[in-house]
Amino acid sequence: MSYIPNTDADRALMLASIGLGGVEELFHDVPERCRFPRLELPAPLSELELMRELSAQAGRNAAGPGVACFLGAGAYHHFVPAVVDALVSRSEFATAYTPYQPEISQGTLQAIFEYQTMIARLTGMDAANASHYDGATAVAEGVLLALNAGRRERKTVLLAPGLHPQYREVVRTYTQGMGLSFEGEDLLATDIGAEAAGLAARCGPSTACVVLQSPDFLGRVLPPAGMRALADAAHAAGALLVVAANPVALGLLEPPGSSGADVVAGEGQPLGSPTGFGGPYLGFFAFKREHIRRSSGRIAGETADREGRRGYVFTLNTREQHIRREKATSNICSNESLVALAAAVHLAALGPRGLRRVAELCWHNAHYAAARIAELPGFAVWSRGFFHEFAVHCPVPPGRINDRLRERGIIGGYDLGSEYPGLKGHLLLCCTEVATRDDIDGLVAALREASHA
Repeated sequence: MSYIPNTDADRALMLASIGLGGVEELFHDVPERCRFPRLELPAPLSELELMRELSAQAGRNAAGPGVACFLGAGAYHHFVPAVVDALVSRSEFATAYTPYQPEISQGTLQAIFEYQTMIARLTGMDAANASHYDGATAVAEGVLLALNAGRRERKTVLLAPGLHPQYREVVRTYTQGMGLSFEGEDLLATDIGAEAAGLAARCGPSTACVVLQSPDFLGRVLPPAGMRALADAAHAAGALLVVAANPVALGLLEPPGSSGADVVAGEGQPLGSPTGFGGPYLGFFAFKREHIRRSSGRIAGETADREGRRGYVFTLNTREQHIRREKATSNICSNESLVALAAAVHLAALGPRGLRRVAELCWHNAHYAAARIAELPGFAVWSRGFFHEFAVHCPVPPGRINDRLRERGIIGGYDLGSEYPGLKGHLLLCCTEVATRDDIDGLVAALREASHA
């Protein structure tokens, strides 16, 4: 069948309605020399030849288990148990889309329900949805929830300077045209507690929410007492506290829900998904019960049929824009449930003790690496109270160091000067549970060599 059902008569009618004589006139603004360029393509290849060519091209990438990776900045290299891919690759999951018909979608709906339960328990919140595109959109949806809670009358959003820079950009994109004022990004300090105190001092009658990340983009963790103090200040001003969290860190740290957070969102990629260039990723989103009707996305709920048998359905589905149009709480409507399923399988495979062990390994590896690097002449660890990521001041430009590391088969860190002018010359390094002692010692040796090159 034809994928373009328009007939010649249909096309002629559409062109006539906009006053054009032919399709070519649609491209009038494109310079003529650029409209139909001659493509100098090589001769076609057989399948065997093509696979050889693609394999050679792929071999130029620094990736795989043979490469030590110390790059984080929002996407993290963790071990993914084989059971995750084995289950999510099953055809009934891999080909499933939104399960609008519960009578034939019980398996998918139960998987979503289990995922929501795990996320709610992990974050210490009352409920969770499924799901958002990534951590950035999940945080932006938290801001929208707070704006709706204030009936769109509060116009100030406080963004912590340690919030992921791309998250801040997405928040601004989501809310453009709303006349909002963004404050707090000028409070960068070595001590994340001082930043939180500064945000608390700025809470006022126009504040809709405070958005904090812990561990933040620079790896620093805000202690529970500091988060509780910030939550109290926000609530006293009638605002909400939105916390961006790392789900692996929550295996070791106190959940934000225990410290007064109203919304906990973040990137679910560390749970069962490999690092990829742009995804697919998963934004998790959890919240207090009183905000359930303001939340975005879909929620799977448990019920019983007429015979008392357990069943699963979509709950409060009318918040989505395909039903309520412009009155919907959000435009999030795509289904990320396959990635959410991977997260659920990953969490179930690890269990509470396994997740805590992974978090402990991340913490110990990062602090071992930081201690070794701090011994190098010219290097200084900037971050304090961090989880598995830390900033290091380098004696030579970070870009030059990363080039030297690549020559040694090591993926280096993130150059913070591109996002934080005050941290020019600093490199953000990350150690997860897959970093061995030999990997870290190799990194330290390579840094010493690069600083003298």
